[in-house]
Amino acid sequence: MHALFGGSPFVFLGLTVVLFGAFAWMLGQALAMTWRQTWQVAPYVLLLAAADRFMNFALFEGELLAAAGFVIDTLVLGAMASAGYLATRAAKMVQQYPWLFERAGPFSWRARSGVALKPPAGPA
Repeated sequence: MHALFGGSPFVFLGLTVVLFGAFAWMLGQALAMTWRQTWQVAPYVLLLAAADRFMNFALFEGELLAAAGFVIDTLVLGAMASAGYLATRAAKMVQQYPWLFERAGPFSWRARSGVALKPPAGPA
């Protein structure tokens, strides 16, 4: 397990999942609150995963350049940032346009019944 995570599994749970996972959730919220595109989550998650790797190395003597650890950290943080992004975007859409949309789950919304949404006009 040490070779897979590039450090202790307990450090992975505490540092990556709990602490940096909260940071990733807030990162997703911040991007959604400012109406950023979904793809913009990826570069920020890579930076956050690099910071997580460094903290693992500096505080807990983990491997700094553990490729598998970096990939796992990036996937976990990416999932948490994406969840924060989607949850916030759904809440924002329903809050900002309550006459058009209603919640369809924690990460999505749908058109209210009886509301016909017209597709945008194409280029002339």
